[in-house]
Amino acid sequence: MGESVLLTSTPPEHKESVIVSSAPQSRPWDVHRLPSAEGRNFLVTGGNAGIGYFTAEQLAATGALVVIGSRNPAKADAALASIRSRVPGARVRHLHLDLADLSTLKSAVDGLALDLGRLDAVVHNAGGALDDPPRRETEDGHELMFGTNHLGHYALTRWLAPLLSAAPAGRVVTVGSFAARSERLDLDDLQSTRDYRPKRTYGRSKLAQMCFGFELDRRLRAAGSTVLSAVAHPGGALDSLTPPRPPVGAPTPGERLRGLPAALMVQGKDAGAWPVVRAVLDSDVQGGQLWGPRVFGLRGQPRREPVPAHMADPAVAARLWAASAELTGTTDPHLGFR
Repeated sequence: MGESVLLTSTPPEHKESVIVSSAPQSRPWDVHRLPSAEGRNFLVTGGNAGIGYFTAEQLAATGALVVIGSRNPAKADAALASIRSRVPGARVRHLHLDLADLSTLKSAVDGLALDLGRLDAVVHNAGGALDDPPRRETEDGHELMFGTNHLGHYALTRWLAPLLSAAPAGRVVTVGSFAARSERLDLDDLQSTRDYRPKRTYGRSKLAQMCFGFELDRRLRAAGSTVLSAVAHPGGALDSLTPPRPPVGAPTPGERLRGLPAALMVQGKDAGAWPVVRAVLDSDVQGGQLWGPRVFGLRGQPRREPVPAHMADPAVAARLWAASAELTGTTDPHLGFR
């Protein structure tokens, strides 16, 4: 997509595809008419499926180069093919990225740096969710969900710092979860070694991500960095309400039918990506903000939300940061941002 093209010729069956507009951003935000982002580079971790996929698809329609970070080449290739089939001229590529193996992150980012030179935004989206015991661990011996969802992104941010700082106004957008609202961190058992319950451990790993996103912005401001850090969440996003993207994902007719009653309160993953995309693109977004769906934080157009007190507690965040630094072997209190 070398020119600032409007996707006004989108076929009828592609009506949910994003339309790029060069109109001034003083107008109300429209999820179907996103501002052009030609010349910018975005990385979406876990962009091969779910919220990450739709974030990548929507960002690709703005003319930006979108890099999908994924540890599964086959799934990444399927996502790239799907985006290219829906977004004419899409500039998308794959970066092999395994957040569960911290030792591989620096070399992955080094390769990205050689190709791009700068990164305008990273979307910390990738993550795992386990439904049943037993407790599992990453390559580094960390509990799998906490290690992948939080520690992997914490370490990745450290290596991405020079690329983000090289952009005129870099952004780190951390994707949290509505589930984090009802959780509290156990700072003495971050790895769930004493009491492992999969759903609670998942919620706490997402809470750790969100606390990190807010604390990162405080440290970026203290360092005088031009990079900002914001947090977004998709609300309630169900596969059964998500438009099909074969072979990436396609709910069966039965699944879609069973999901219809839930549409009164929640939405599909395409709409779940809207707050994330706005946090990446909207020039009015500021560091330390939280973005989510308008209706009860579960569905609808993206809007700014108040930050819950337990996510913004600086004392809790400082302890989490110190523990994360120790567990990932990071010593720089600003993660390399200057």
